[in-house]
Amino acid sequence: MSEEVSAEILTTHILDLAAEGKRLDGRAPDEYRPVTVEPGFVVTADGSALVRIGDTAVVAGIKLEPGKPFADTPNAGVLTTNAELIPLSNAIFEPGPPQPGAIEVSRVVDRAIRAAETIDLTRLCVTPGEKSWVCYVDVHVLDHSGNLIDAAALAAVSALAHATVPALRFEVAEADYPLEVVHFPIECTFVRLGDTIVVDPTFDEERAAQGRLTVATDEAGRVVAMQKGLVGAFSPDDVKGVVRRAFQHGERLRALARGGSA
Repeated sequence: MSEEVSAEILTTHILDLAAEGKRLDGRAPDEYRPVTVEPGFVVTADGSALVRIGDTAVVAGIKLEPGKPFADTPNAGVLTTNAELIPLSNAIFEPGPPQPGAIEVSRVVDRAIRAAETIDLTRLCVTPGEKSWVCYVDVHVLDHSGNLIDAAALAAVSALAHATVPALRFEVAEADYPLEVVHFPIECTFVRLGDTIVVDPTFDEERAAQGRLTVATDEAGRVVAMQKGLVGAFSPDDVKGVVRRAFQHGERLRALARGGSA
């Protein structure tokens, strides 16, 4: 049996299950797979976190280095986010320049962090117009089993929350100090499977989906970012329901990002 035929049969089965409110792995439509966060996973980084959502594994690392601020923001530091999807994590990825999937993950994660003002970039300014801290957020996918965006965002925010500014190493100050995180955005991703909308899609569910919607919320009760993906539509009522569910899941996941329990 060809791979295309097998995929079509699996898609049909996934949609049939969704119509009955069921999923391949036995979860309910509004249930996440087990989520764990391990801060400090990379000891050589200024901040890091390993996140697992089911079999999906993503590690985020933070590096802070002195640099020059942008001309249009002379009193602010610089934030840059990058995502690497390596072939080791899934056979669909190929070596070489960043693929569209990697670009989308990095942009969606970056948008949530910026829109929520997760870190106050003005506090990364050392000398206006001359020197500021450049904060690199690097996301590496170790195992892609679905829902990379949520795992990447959770890893990035947790890594920032546990990061240290290496001021002593670069002779900017007499001691290192914690990077201050002001807000904690959490991204929750949903996909449409027929008439059912499920959270935290697996790899197979993403392939069967007719539309994807990611909602980023913060602890202040704000929707800070949204991203529509794949082919398919969501009605206004669908969006309202997804936002409500995103707030509910966000509270639990935020506790993990902060280093607590959920």
